[in-house]
Amino acid sequence: MSDVDWDALRDRAIEMTKRAYAPYSNYRVGVAGLTDDGRVVAGCNVENAGYGVTLCAECGMVSELHATGGGLLVAVYCVDGRGEALMPCGRCRQLLWENGGAACRIMTPEGIQTMEQVLPQAFGPDNLAQRP
Repeated sequence: MSDVDWDALRDRAIEMTKRAYAPYSNYRVGVAGLTDDGRVVAGCNVENAGYGVTLCAECGMVSELHATGGGLLVAVYCVDGRGEALMPCGRCRQLLWENGGAACRIMTPEGIQTMEQVLPQAFGPDNLAQRP
């Protein structure tokens, strides 16, 4: 899918930063993703006093992906509270790999890259198929 409207994804991600629940760090994150059937799904970070159970924005987006019909992510744009492109953390890169695969494109601080580029040699469903 070459017709990704990156500006629209960024705008939706910025909108999501305004919905973030970040009373501890005040570090708001928003994300928007385009699915293989043309839907846009989004999420924001949700902090918790027990920091270990804080939810990254990508967690909310992947939840919306599955709650609205599933499919695959083909493009993702994650931003911080200033609207700047933000590289997802390691856990979220794994979520994006699982729900978008190697070809899913992501806007990074260095420009558009594939998940293969941002998570080389990723562990995924194919590895589980190799059980003895």
